[in-house]
Amino acid sequence: MIGLRSTPPGSAVRQGSGPFTGSTHLLRLYLRLDRIHLVAWGLSFFLLVWASVAALDAAYPDQAALQARAMLLNNPAAIMMTGPLFGLENYTFGAMVANELSLYTFLPAAIMGVIYMSRHSRAEEESGRLEMLRALPVGRFAAPTAALLILLIFSVLVGAATTLGLVLARMELADSLAFGLGTTLSALVFAAATGVAAHLSTSARTTTGMGLALVALAYFIRGVGDVMEPRGSWLSWFSPFAWAQQTRLFVDLRWWPLLLAVVAVALLTGLSFRLAHVRDLGSGLTQPRPGRTHARPAQLSPAGLAARMEGATFLWWTAGLFCFAIGFGMLSSELEDLIDEMPNFSDFIEIDLADLTRSFGAVMLSMLALGPVALLVAGVLGLRREESAGRAAALIRTGSSRASLLLSWCAMVTLLAVIMQLILGFGLGLGMVLASGEISWIPTMLLACLVYLPAIILHGAIAACCQGFSRRWALLGWVPVVWTSLVLFLGEILNLPDWASALSPLWHTPAAPQAEVHALPLLFMSALILALSLLAVVAYRRRDITDG
Repeated sequence: MIGLRSTPPGSAVRQGSGPFTGSTHLLRLYLRLDRIHLVAWGLSFFLLVWASVAALDAAYPDQAALQARAMLLNNPAAIMMTGPLFGLENYTFGAMVANELSLYTFLPAAIMGVIYMSRHSRAEEESGRLEMLRALPVGRFAAPTAALLILLIFSVLVGAATTLGLVLARMELADSLAFGLGTTLSALVFAAATGVAAHLSTSARTTTGMGLALVALAYFIRGVGDVMEPRGSWLSWFSPFAWAQQTRLFVDLRWWPLLLAVVAVALLTGLSFRLAHVRDLGSGLTQPRPGRTHARPAQLSPAGLAARMEGATFLWWTAGLFCFAIGFGMLSSELEDLIDEMPNFSDFIEIDLADLTRSFGAVMLSMLALGPVALLVAGVLGLRREESAGRAAALIRTGSSRASLLLSWCAMVTLLAVIMQLILGFGLGLGMVLASGEISWIPTMLLACLVYLPAIILHGAIAACCQGFSRRWALLGWVPVVWTSLVLFLGEILNLPDWASALSPLWHTPAAPQAEVHALPLLFMSALILALSLLAVVAYRRRDITDG
């Protein structure tokens, strides 16, 4: 017989009556769940910053090398990818670290803030775990408070790791502290914004998508604003990334721009708590449209289900990135001004505007290709979610084979990624037409974007292989995406050896339309796609669909 402690009537209600009751218990739970994640993120930021500074120090040992690097950075493509340029007249090593490394520290911190705020807010409600916890003496504000505190711990940790990496690399202490604080606040701003988004939507996927869309929008606004004025224009100040970069790290340090981030975090947090007070648990302020009573016949197949489940994500991602592609293409109008501002180069080297524009287009295509890559991998791994929900097993029971399920699902999401890539190529060409008036850029960029398809699809094949072997291994499909992004944005800074860069499929892709296209690497990647797809099917047929 189990004995229970006698509780006076109403005492449980009194224990849970405080709105913040239970916050510390939830925080301890989140810390236990995320303990490995905390260590991984902290080590990753420390190693990224320390190794990047060490690589830059080795690659640019004297003032002549630094000044040459400064001249190369003063172009729209580089500014779009890095940020405002400070101290170019007398380019110091610290200025180079700030100009080339800061954005690629703030950006992953922001993404981290989005992911973990969604994980500890809307995802907890969607799974039903928070409802179970609220049956205990847990206050209305306990969950959002614990989520905010765990994000504060994450953010402070990566900020401290960033500062430590800089200090150990012998950078100035005050600027290193400002760099770390900027990293912390970048994560907190987007985490707080995602906390507000969690009250608007009814699903964790939508919440994460809204948060990442804000990150992308902030990146784009900052890029366009900095291209308008290399030291930052009025438009740049509408981006939280600019608030951290406008501290002028290692050049002319100023702390006050970070106050904008502090104010934004406070306002967004207050709004989040207000929304938590007025809405019901499990609901969203924007309710989704009721679904059909009966599914269309096409949705009863694996490909139809994939189109239904991934179609909305495809539409939103494509619409957003299409706008980005047009904006990137319109930046090519700045190239002519760049040539006029570089008379020293023009005296020794004949600079052709068309060649420079093709080179710019190749850089933009390689950046935009990450959109279809991420969409494809997320779509392939969406089958993992269908297994957890039991819908994959239901399809198999209705007559679909395991091989048909995997291949049909992957074929549909691959088709969506291919369509997205074509739309982005068209958007980039359209932007270049608007900038130059030459209609030929549209077919040029459409043909060039096709060259990137084997590398894009190869990422999906790797994810399908991970999914095929085990549902628990499926998330490893994101590793090549992260590595490709690292090579694309930081490969030169880190001075990665060729063998390491070669692990990225995009590294093998000819830089169309600038470079001559060779068929051999494209054929090799195509053969690898077929081999990995066959391996994925064989593995998927042998494993248990229910428990992976």
